[in-house]
Amino acid sequence: MGESSSHRDALEALALDPSLVEPLARYLDLLTRYSSRVNLTGARSPAERVRVLVEDPAAYAPKLSPGRLVDVGSGNGSPGLVLALCRPDVRTTLLEPRQKRWAFLREATREVGRGDVEVLRARHDAYPGPPVETVSLRALALPLSALAPLVLPGGEVLAFGGHPAVSAPFRAEAPVPLRGLVVRRYRREGST
Repeated sequence: MGESSSHRDALEALALDPSLVEPLARYLDLLTRYSSRVNLTGARSPAERVRVLVEDPAAYAPKLSPGRLVDVGSGNGSPGLVLALCRPDVRTTLLEPRQKRWAFLREATREVGRGDVEVLRARHDAYPGPPVETVSLRALALPLSALAPLVLPGGEVLAFGGHPAVSAPFRAEAPVPLRGLVVRRYRREGST
């Protein structure tokens, strides 16, 4: 059985909307091919890639606020690209400063038919704006204060792994336990 069919099997086991299985499998297949040249993930088997990269963002996607999302340090596409695939109604921008990972993300958005997902070769502090309703990140050591310019008042930061230091203008909200991890949520003070 090839990698592609193995990704499909593991994705189908998550009981996702059937329309998501094919684009998510194409994303994981491309990630597998790129990972031989660019370190994108430590997950080695198809089941592990699905568990580490897809399971939690896909489970969180229905809870995602409408509007716009910026994923900081998008690297391997999780959680940002996975959230975009699961929630096509949310306008998504992926930020990745490293050339090879940025190239992977551009190719991945084409591969999955999501040319509307913006992929910028930029760090969080070079994001040109405008501020958005939701910022997501995975295990990046950034203080929340560094993300404040990206988030609208009343918007939120979703931390998939890691524990950002809570500081003004953010307050911690109840974390959301998922299958593999806890998504920590931080609301930016103020109203939209």
